[in-house]
Amino acid sequence: MKKTILFISLLFAAVGCDDELNIANPNYSTTESFWQTEEHAVKGVNAIYNSFIVDGSYMRMTPALTDGRGDDFKGDSPWLDLVQVANFTILPTSGPITWMWSAYYQAIYRANQVIEYVPAIEMDEAVKARCIGQAHFLRGLAYFNLVTNYEKVPLITSVPTNVTEYYNATASNEQIWAQIIADFTAAQTMLPVSYQDLSGLDTNQIGRATKGAATGFLGKSYLYTQKWAQAAAEFNKLINGPELNVYSLTANYKDNFGPYTENNSESLFEIQFQTGSGTIKNYGGEPSSAWMQVSSVGHTYAMEGYGYSDFLPTRWIYDEYKQERTVDGHLDPRLLVSIASYEPSENSITVYNGAPWVNPQGNIYPRKYTHDGFGVSTESQGGVEYSEINYRLMRYADVLLMYAEALNEQGQTAQAYQYIQQVRSRANLPNLAVTRPGMSQSQMRDQLAHERALELSIESIRIHDIIRWGWLYNAEKLTLLKSHDSDFETWTPGKEYLPIPQAELDVNPNALPNSAN
Repeated sequence: MKKTILFISLLFAAVGCDDELNIANPNYSTTESFWQTEEHAVKGVNAIYNSFIVDGSYMRMTPALTDGRGDDFKGDSPWLDLVQVANFTILPTSGPITWMWSAYYQAIYRANQVIEYVPAIEMDEAVKARCIGQAHFLRGLAYFNLVTNYEKVPLITSVPTNVTEYYNATASNEQIWAQIIADFTAAQTMLPVSYQDLSGLDTNQIGRATKGAATGFLGKSYLYTQKWAQAAAEFNKLINGPELNVYSLTANYKDNFGPYTENNSESLFEIQFQTGSGTIKNYGGEPSSAWMQVSSVGHTYAMEGYGYSDFLPTRWIYDEYKQERTVDGHLDPRLLVSIASYEPSENSITVYNGAPWVNPQGNIYPRKYTHDGFGVSTESQGGVEYSEINYRLMRYADVLLMYAEALNEQGQTAQAYQYIQQVRSRANLPNLAVTRPGMSQSQMRDQLAHERALELSIESIRIHDIIRWGWLYNAEKLTLLKSHDSDFETWTPGKEYLPIPQAELDVNPNALPNSAN
């Protein structure tokens, strides 16, 4: 009898005063006995979310292996794998790239189960649609991460019935993107704008995928495949549409990266983490009732003495923040949210909970997604080196900048200004239409690259922008990247992607290496 492993969540054992999607606790059941009730369907969906809080995904390695390759971040770790990822010399035998691969295929397998088995369950049809919609969204998200990081991968969209069906052939880049777009499109039609005041086991639960999240990632998928008009149409739904115009920029940029203002008005989708429960670290494998739901990004990024300091911001991104002053003559406020630097003129002379800087001259460290500035003294809270800070996968600020890009690529450069300015205005920067009026399409491309770097640094985005813009294969831009970050000196064609794990190539005779192998 075939056995399927499902992860059952004890949802909403209250965390503070918020209802969040807290996922843990295992249950083992045969396929024949499990997929019978609405409760089974919801628990099957919860199992998919579990795959996004393990080490290979957003607990640590997806941010680390993605940020490390950007020109805003450098490897600074005794762990050689992290340094080699950052300088594009990582080998296919690396553990971290294998963990990342495994996490997303685990999510895909679980999503395929929901999509295949839930339609036959007798249950509330609205809850059923939401379950299937979430499975499509999460499968699309898993493939989005795989194709942007590994270039081309096997495509699996059904539950294997025998061992040979696990060994699917590597699909083309076009086939994978078509599936991603199909999944986000399906999710968009099946998911609610909010789970507030619905009926069913998922009612009032914060953290589940929504119609807005599906729309944002559908637009992003069109943008990444240079379907500018389709991308703009999706982003327009979020900015001007009557149903999805529910997002807005937070007044304080810092609110997007700390533990106290999660799931806010700017967030389209974020991965939910928490501390205070469990004793077994959620690095991977099968969760148990003692499984934790913590992030390790903060401890991985935090400065020496407070965390591992496995990466450092580049001097280029630090200097980029200083190119423009605010309208009242101060530094761009995003600098000191993103980077810990000693700036006496801005009253930045301490770290964490008032500790003085050690050797402040010239040292800069990551601050985004750490606890620095949130009233605690170290990343090791209570002796635990883990974090409860949710990881934001898409923010409304990114939607505004992507919409501006899609408009510019269609020749609507003048119309793009207003959406960029919304992001700049929160940072109190001057009106771009006054400081740089009448930009050409090419000039606006460069301006958007600058704006995106400042708004979205250290958010697992920069290397994907660099790749999709073709900068690595443009001699002038490649020279620029090398001046930003010496890690690009060791880049060679194809190495912008992570190699297909050797373990996968060894067991799957139908899998092909990519250009990084």
